[in-house]
Amino acid sequence: MYPVVRMLKEMVKNRNADPLPLTGTHVSQHICWPWDIDIWMELNNGRTLTLLDLGRIPLAMRIGLIKVMRRERWSMTMAGVTVRYRRRIRTFERFEIHSRAICWDDKFIYLEQSSWKRDGECANHALYRAALTDRNGIVPPARIAEAMGVEATSPEIPEFAKAWIAAEALRPWPPMQD
Repeated sequence: MYPVVRMLKEMVKNRNADPLPLTGTHVSQHICWPWDIDIWMELNNGRTLTLLDLGRIPLAMRIGLIKVMRRERWSMTMAGVTVRYRRRIRTFERFEIHSRAICWDDKFIYLEQSSWKRDGECANHALYRAALTDRNGIVPPARIAEAMGVEATSPEIPEFAKAWIAAEALRPWPPMQD
């Protein structure tokens, strides 16, 4: 089940938070609850992706994107993700999610999110490809920046993101069926 109450809490908590620049980092505090775990008593890998929403939406609020999305009647969709899991987050363990936009191209915005344990270890790291859409399809990031009144030039795409983008371009769609 989607963590609606937790999302509302994050939105209320961050409604008056200081604005962030387009590539600013939003940090949020979380607890791994019993309903977030798998049979090994740790944060479920699928639930991790859901909990990362709790960082992305407040980030979008703080950079001013949500306000523009409402005005323009745009929606946000995740168009791909790659995740690296390295440390377990156990039941009742507290952790932080760090969320930021790292770059964009002519179609997509690339977001980086990571979960950090209290001892300073990174538990997981995700690279997302996000798109804003309207009734005609994907809204180009240059148009989004213009609507936000910010500079449209992307920071340089990091090498790890370039490699993922290139790998995704080679991946067949639709996938083959046996």
